[in-house]
Amino acid sequence: MGLLLLLGVFALCVIIGLPVAFALGIAALAAFFHEGLPLLIVFQRIVAGINVYSLMAIPFFIFAGELMFHGGIAQRLVRFAQNAVGAVRGGLGIVNVFSSMLFGGISGSAIADISALGSILIPVMKDKGYDADYAVNVTVTSSIAGIIIPPSHNMIIFALATGGAVSISKLFLAGVLPGILMCICLAVAAYIIAVKRGYASEKFPGWTVLVISFFSAIPGLLTAVIIVGGVLSGVFTATESGAFGALYAFLVTLIVYRSISWANFKQAVVSSVRTTSMVMILIACAGAFAYMLTFFRVPNLTIEFLTGLTDNAILILLMINGVLLLLGMIMDMAALILICTPIFMPIMNALGIDPLQFGMILLVNLGLGLCTPPVGSCLFVGCAVGKLPMEKAVRTIWPFYLAIFVALMLITFVPAISLTLPQFIK
Repeated sequence: MGLLLLLGVFALCVIIGLPVAFALGIAALAAFFHEGLPLLIVFQRIVAGINVYSLMAIPFFIFAGELMFHGGIAQRLVRFAQNAVGAVRGGLGIVNVFSSMLFGGISGSAIADISALGSILIPVMKDKGYDADYAVNVTVTSSIAGIIIPPSHNMIIFALATGGAVSISKLFLAGVLPGILMCICLAVAAYIIAVKRGYASEKFPGWTVLVISFFSAIPGLLTAVIIVGGVLSGVFTATESGAFGALYAFLVTLIVYRSISWANFKQAVVSSVRTTSMVMILIACAGAFAYMLTFFRVPNLTIEFLTGLTDNAILILLMINGVLLLLGMIMDMAALILICTPIFMPIMNALGIDPLQFGMILLVNLGLGLCTPPVGSCLFVGCAVGKLPMEKAVRTIWPFYLAIFVALMLITFVPAISLTLPQFIK
């Protein structure tokens, strides 16, 4: 009865439109009342959820991404990508994917990716004769590269949800090949559709222009190198690396590019504070909710249910992927990382799946959920930027869904994709 109350109150709160963070907190509070547990425990779990030093990296990562968004780094990355691969048939679609891979690896945010790159590329693609639905769909689906390719604040949330069982530095390395693989699959889909629709190619600008645009993009690209390299080398902790990365991004946009104004800086600060506040409130309330899930033995019940259906590891993995995809379509990503990790991690351990590989499976699944209705935030933002009704985008987005699904299956059943790079560090 207590578990039904917990889930029922949560579902009701979401249906009536409450923010997910408040829905988690209210549901946990109702379950605490029902079980007669001391309310002091609720507040202890809420405080414990955010009283983690490594979480300090999240506001720094978010601030660095906002600075790069408002400071002109995205434009230089797009220019380099366009000069590098724009000459391919339908090249602007591939440019879009390539730009997302570069900028996403710096910002660590899918929404920032769409906001920064979509506002640049979608109008350009329309002017060059690309259909609006194609431009929006490429932008939306490639934006989730920012979730997979390090640095990513969602990786830090996952590391927190595992209770420290996963190294952040290894998690960063684990995301490199899956992120690149997913972008390759999306680029292939973009090329095939571009050829089918008869889109033209751009003229190659010449090696001189390409080299100049590459050197112009280097200061921005070094932001990711500093953040990830600092963590991997052991010079910085994740938090210190994020702080140094934010400082470096500020200096690049202020001194090197001279592209950030006082108004843009204030906007970056406000956006960072707003996003960080939402993430932290969500993590805090999810801590109390996850405590009640454990109290009601949900992880154990889930294991018993799945193993009761079949003992075939492949089928269990497919079912877990299906559940994560479904949940990703209807709930916020950060909340799902915090809720699903303690539920499915024991199952993955029983199947012999490395936690790093499970992290990639989880992030790709939930990233795909950001691109799907009914609550896909990336899809909403992309359609708003592209001034395209969501119904039109959804009708033709399925080849890109298929591309991400192919990458997801490879990541699920080929462990080496996630585990090859992390084995090079202790």
